[in-house]
Amino acid sequence: MNTIIRKSMLSVAGLAFAGGVFAGPIAAHAANPVDGKPVAVAVQSAAPKPQGDQSHITLNDEQTANVKAIIAATKKAGLPERAAVISIATSLQESKLENLGHLGDANDHDSLGLFQQRPTSGWGTPEQITDPAYSTTAFLKGLRQVDGWQDMALTDAAQTVQVSAYPDAYAQWEQQATDLVAQHWNS
Repeated sequence: MNTIIRKSMLSVAGLAFAGGVFAGPIAAHAANPVDGKPVAVAVQSAAPKPQGDQSHITLNDEQTANVKAIIAATKKAGLPERAAVISIATSLQESKLENLGHLGDANDHDSLGLFQQRPTSGWGTPEQITDPAYSTTAFLKGLRQVDGWQDMALTDAAQTVQVSAYPDAYAQWEQQATDLVAQHWNS
């Protein structure tokens, strides 16, 4: 009985191999154009689509440098582009990507930097919080602690880290943040 099963399994394996030999070259030929150059393939992101009305601002050189600093810190942390999108959208909401110092009466308590983090809430010293690399790393550390952040709506992931009085406000920046990451991730 074992011999019959073994021969059947070998026959199935042989057919699968033969099918691969014949289909493989055909599939490979069809995937490449006549000139032999590889075909570009669009990859769909599993990230959710932006929610609601989207806002957009024109960035100056300082804001663009802060975008690049957020992306660099995200890459250094070994996190994907989605983490950079969430980080940039959060910073767009919190500071419009400006590394804010103490604003006197206009401050929300002792909030500082790109993410409006508070020294009294344990985010770091004022000097650390106003360092774009440090503040991004601190935000990303919080994001990593959010179960399922990769598949969450951006505003939910950002709110879980930030605990803002305006939890839905982050969503309006998702498209611009996505565009900025697409523009600067590989530059």
